Amino acid sequence: MESEAQAVNGTSPSPKQVFFFDIDNCLYPKSARVHDLMAELIDKYFATHLSLPYEDAVRLHKEYYQNYGLAIEGLVRHHQIDPLEYNAKVDDALPLDDIIKPREDLKKLLRDIDTSKVRLWLFTNAYVNHAKRVVKLLEIEDFFEGVTYCDYAAPRLMCKPHDGAYEKAMREAGVERREDCYFVDDSYQNCKKAQEIGWNVAHLVEEGVKSPRTQACKFQISHLDELRTCFPEVFKKPDMSSE
Repeated sequence: MESEAQAVNGTSPSPKQVFFFDIDNCLYPKSARVHDLMAELIDKYFATHLSLPYEDAVRLHKEYYQNYGLAIEGLVRHHQIDPLEYNAKVDDALPLDDIIKPREDLKKLLRDIDTSKVRLWLFTNAYVNHAKRVVKLLEIEDFFEGVTYCDYAAPRLMCKPHDGAYEKAMREAGVERREDCYFVDDSYQNCKKAQEIGWNVAHLVEEGVKSPRTQACKFQISHLDELRTCFPEVFKKPDMSSE
């Protein structure tokens, strides 16, 4: 990545469209079970730092996640925990080096996007440390111009699917019109909100994952490669993608 979000704040809006990519369970498969490992660490954190029985910790974690989109927001609101300490005990403690490996199909997909028209940008609810770590392990950091993340050091946490998170992403990526925003995420609520505000959205529901009763947005895909069909206008023409 050329820059973190803060480094591009205040720049002039780019005339290019922007393709926002979620990171976790999107740039790598859900089968990697990173989310499961993270959930275990969060449950442990709740139990230890709030002095709760494990069953109560699991219940409260779920409640905060459902209410706020991130468990950490409930912890900050109701228990005044240090978000950066939480990050060290949870996200930074994940054994990602043993789990996440480079994917050639992902690299090819990103390489085939026409970056003369579209800027590539990461959009995650994780903290910047985790975002950088994942894309480095995937060996794709150079494809993206920046990252919009949930800033755990900020006075108020801002994460998807809150409207402010999408506004922040647009501001940091330097795009003014909502119709110039493309987005892929594995979260139903994140995709639903993105379509509501006027973005071009694809919801990633991997094979083997239960499909929602109603689609979150216009496009529902089972593999990132299907983005070529959903949004052919952002990809290089066949003669341009040959190397």
